[in-house]
Amino acid sequence: MGRGRRGFIDNLAALPWPIGLIIGVAGYLAIAHGIPLLFSRNSALGSVFQNTNPFLPLAWVFFGLCVIAAGMSFFDARRKRQLLETRRGLDSLAALGWRDFERLVGEAYRRRGYTVEETGLGGADGGIDLVLHRDGKRTLVQCKQWRRDKVPVNVVREMFGLMTHHRAHAVRIAALGGFTADAARFAEGKPIGLIDGATLLEMIREVQVGGAEPSRKVEPVIDHAVESSSPSCPACKAVMVRRTNRHTGVGFWGCPAFPVCKGSR
Repeated sequence: MGRGRRGFIDNLAALPWPIGLIIGVAGYLAIAHGIPLLFSRNSALGSVFQNTNPFLPLAWVFFGLCVIAAGMSFFDARRKRQLLETRRGLDSLAALGWRDFERLVGEAYRRRGYTVEETGLGGADGGIDLVLHRDGKRTLVQCKQWRRDKVPVNVVREMFGLMTHHRAHAVRIAALGGFTADAARFAEGKPIGLIDGATLLEMIREVQVGGAEPSRKVEPVIDHAVESSSPSCPACKAVMVRRTNRHTGVGFWGCPAFPVCKGSR
């Protein structure tokens, strides 16, 4: 599962920038010195390299491409860091475009110890936006930057089907607007994590510089146990969602607009 066809620079830029530079230096040495050394052992071809090295321009071109890719990777990583560090509330999440929203979710998981692959298979309408790797397990992520609409059950079903098709271990769906009751019921008991705007904001705050120490084993994911009649928030009257305290494991009803509204039961 990848982004499809990508060029040499795109593949290198997807790696951490120091790796791109290392590949550039190694490639330069191999092309500029390794290949001539190999040919010089042949007496018939050795004379060609006595006065000139025809592979030297190619070596510099390869090194230059690697430097460009490393620069792209460096500035992309810096942009993602700034994107995460400047989020202060739900409004700042809602102000993002769909592509930056994907980058934000990916950076939040990257800081939680995951290797993040930006697949490019999603787009503005959804699909597989990210693939997370950790501890030998693979998790598919879809990002829904819907400000007002809740994610319906058919979207969750589709992601569950993709998880089975690609033989992944779990699914995560991040959606600012939250999820319908049917979607939450379908996810119950399955390796599907539904992350609403408030939960995502909590994840971000945990991994921001100076934030709370993130937990490697426990992720702040909505509890999928949905009762037939969800109570209303005593403060703002919104339909509350079921959550679980990460430290005590105790379930409670929380306002979906947290932290703007801190109503709970």
